[in-house]
Amino acid sequence: MRKYKLTSEAEEDLWRIYRWGYHAFGEKKADAYHYKFLDQFSKISEQPYLFQITDDLDKTYRRCVCGSDVIYYLINDDRVEIIRILGQQDLNQHL
Repeated sequence: MRKYKLTSEAEEDLWRIYRWGYHAFGEKKADAYHYKFLDQFSKISEQPYLFQITDDLDKTYRRCVCGSDVIYYLINDDRVEIIRILGQQDLNQHL
């Protein structure tokens, strides 16, 4: 199994999503959604080829839907690098 690592942008995305969820839905739901991401990161690291290659970006990126957001990542030799976690934002602007 590979390990996963978040880029600084992905870390910022994760906390932005948490803060928004906290203010919109409360602490319990924000926590639950946050843990859903952590579970998906583990799943991605265990089976990185399970998820599709993006059609609209560089073919090396893969994506995994998590709730209403999408996790974009790259597969390296010994780890998976989580690049961004985006919702409805313009992909070309952020990737």
